[in-house]
Amino acid sequence: MQKLISLRVGLALAVSVALITPAVAEQQPKRVVTLGGSITEIAVALGAGDLLVARDSTSNYPLQITALPDIGYIRALSPEGVLSVAPDLILAEADAGPPAAVDVLTAAGVPFLRMPGDPTPAGVVAKINAVAAALGLDAEGDALAAKVQAELTEAKVRAAAVTDKKRLLFVLSLQGGLVMAGGEGSSAEGIIALAGGINAATGFAGYKQMTDEAILTAAPDLILMMDREGDLAIGNPDVMAHPTLSQTPAAQAGNIVRMDGMMLLGFGPRTPDAAKLLYDALYPKAG
Repeated sequence: MQKLISLRVGLALAVSVALITPAVAEQQPKRVVTLGGSITEIAVALGAGDLLVARDSTSNYPLQITALPDIGYIRALSPEGVLSVAPDLILAEADAGPPAAVDVLTAAGVPFLRMPGDPTPAGVVAKINAVAAALGLDAEGDALAAKVQAELTEAKVRAAAVTDKKRLLFVLSLQGGLVMAGGEGSSAEGIIALAGGINAATGFAGYKQMTDEAILTAAPDLILMMDREGDLAIGNPDVMAHPTLSQTPAAQAGNIVRMDGMMLLGFGPRTPDAAKLLYDALYPKAG
């Protein structure tokens, strides 16, 4: 019987927090909860979909996963909801929380593993290896990691070949007319670089509001957003009605692109696909 955590986990989970009891660690997991869309995608891609008993609200791919119980948003977990499905292992993205909820889960004796979350090609491979190690699926992990690594290398070569790189502005939200954008070190910047573009939002880290002056100075060639529904949806009319975004080169040229949010920002197995789609939107004549 394979151990829950292989010898490779020391490297694969170098940036993770592992809270696990020895009695459980020696057993193959049978009831797994995945928190975070990319973690769920990896688990399914490894062939472990039948082990999953619940997922968080960001886990919506592949489609059959949505039939599993939804235990809530990854950053607003309810310990009671998670424990109600009696998991023997919880695999989580790095930003799962709040901390108080995680404390309750670990106090209940459930192994809770945070996976690597670096939004880079190397981070994707590390995440695959970490999930595979936690599930005792090292051979499957090696195969998936090799496949995705090859696709990511192809994307990096394609991006490096671009001589006249376009500037992108990733807009996360427009609530109250305020532009929340993806800055330095964000997953948005990571996918933009992998697609051969330049992040137009500079001078701040993560996701923050940009001033009108900063947006005009950024002068993006393309505005990138997630394809959303409901109150958070941003249509082209919303962009064109915005007094600042409407004045950017991207809006003036109608270069506004929307993509599936988890594929775009999740940094999981579909990251190479996201990079290619974005590359094609940026450089249609090169495709």
